[in-house]
Amino acid sequence: SMNSIMQNDYPVFRLYQALRTQLMGLLSDDDLAFSPGGDNPTLGELCREMGEVQHAYVQSFWTFTMTFEYRNETPGLAGSVAQLAGWYQALDEALAAAVTALTEGDIAERRIARPEEGFAPLPGTQLAVYREALLIFYGKVSVYLKVLGKARPAQWQQWIA
Repeated sequence: SMNSIMQNDYPVFRLYQALRTQLMGLLSDDDLAFSPGGDNPTLGELCREMGEVQHAYVQSFWTFTMTFEYRNETPGLAGSVAQLAGWYQALDEALAAAVTALTEGDIAERRIARPEEGFAPLPGTQLAVYREALLIFYGKVSVYLKVLGKARPAQWQQWIA
């Protein structure tokens, strides 16, 4: 049977993930090369970084330790919508599997050691912090989409602006 996070939190969490699926549907490979300038990465680099962050969260639910060292060095990843979309789908499946594997004991008692001093959240809070990371990513990406003149889907307009 489903654990309490999958039952209570994950259905709404999937709506946050859906924004990224919608994003991939909007973009061309050429769009991924765009940067607004200054210290900003290209849109594709921003997308690759978000996948690396998700990978760190996936691993944290298995190991109860969070590290941010992982880098995806796949050639051309940051320049390919198809590669990014496929990777995101695999990451989303991996995240659901990791959260599904949590026991009610894990959810209630096991803390996830993070690099930040004195911050070791329970799994439900860890998922909420990942949701916040997605929202930060979407806020950044929204600026890129506006500069590119991309029409944003209804959920983007309502949730992110």
